[in-house]
Amino acid sequence: MGCWRLDLQFFAGEKTEKATPRKRQEVREKGQVAKSGDAVAAAVLLATFLALFLAGAYERDGLLRLFTRALSDYASVPLTIDSLHLLFLDWLRHAAFLLAPFFAAAVLAAGLANFLQIGALFTVEPLKMDWNRLNPVKGMKRFFSLRAIVELLKSMLKTGIIGTVVFTLLFFERNELLALVSKPPGAMLAVIGGLTVKMGLYAAASLLFLALFDYLYQRFEFEKNIRMSKQDIKDEYKKTEGDPLIKSRIKQKQREMAMKRMMQEVPNADVVITNPTHYAVALKYEDGKMEAPVVVAKGADYVALRIKEIAKANGVVTVENRPLAQALYRQTEVGDMIPEAFFKAVAEILAYVYRLKRNV
Repeated sequence: MGCWRLDLQFFAGEKTEKATPRKRQEVREKGQVAKSGDAVAAAVLLATFLALFLAGAYERDGLLRLFTRALSDYASVPLTIDSLHLLFLDWLRHAAFLLAPFFAAAVLAAGLANFLQIGALFTVEPLKMDWNRLNPVKGMKRFFSLRAIVELLKSMLKTGIIGTVVFTLLFFERNELLALVSKPPGAMLAVIGGLTVKMGLYAAASLLFLALFDYLYQRFEFEKNIRMSKQDIKDEYKKTEGDPLIKSRIKQKQREMAMKRMMQEVPNADVVITNPTHYAVALKYEDGKMEAPVVVAKGADYVALRIKEIAKANGVVTVENRPLAQALYRQTEVGDMIPEAFFKAVAEILAYVYRLKRNV
């Protein structure tokens, strides 16, 4: 049987990984969020009919006052340009008062529905001009895409639900409708108004239930669209944390510079205490300026060998003291004063070094 050799890099561009928090924040700032437009529409429809149900008496009285004035007060006003202007403004003011409850309910419902879905978000990115939206080729792709088919099915389902709700309600209220012919106009309007509010509330509640599934679908689509490939995650990590290779080189350079500075301090040391082969610690003490001797250099193995070589080349005394060298190497860092526990041992070594220097 033949064997196929696959290059795994071929699959590196596949978007199989969940979006990182940084990616989610970036798309959110662009206004790309998981949101169901049907949920907003259903909430607005429900709030509007609830406002009609609660403010029905107010709307009825307002309309009666408006028609009364139109048939009584306005009928006696001579028709001139000024009178027509005043009549228009008066009607506009009355219409605004009548529509205010519905407008306020719709705005509050839309804001609440959006807030519950995406939280607090303000961005102008979706308002910016995107010339790709005018591309006919991409437009045709969107038109014949899976998403377009889903939206078509959703529209048909919504139409079916509204039609079913309206038909069912009218069917159960058929006796009341047939009795309208024998009722006075006021009672007839009351029945029609009540029936309209019922149809609106039932249809809005049904659409709100459907919007729940639409929201879950929108979240699924959103999560799928913002998926990242393994390479995307690596590139993002490089942008946020820096290229690991560059970071390692920077750390190496920093270590080299620190080592160079440390070696430059060895010639100024008073003594180098050795293990004798594995450890070396260089100490410096200035009477009156330092409270205790300070470690100016330390190292193990190769670094210890370099310290001893530089000390020998610059005439710095080297003293072998295995336990002291090991203890100072483990318990101190470059620039630290030696611990108080080592004062006596180091003082004896420095006294020995100073005697040597005086004899020389």
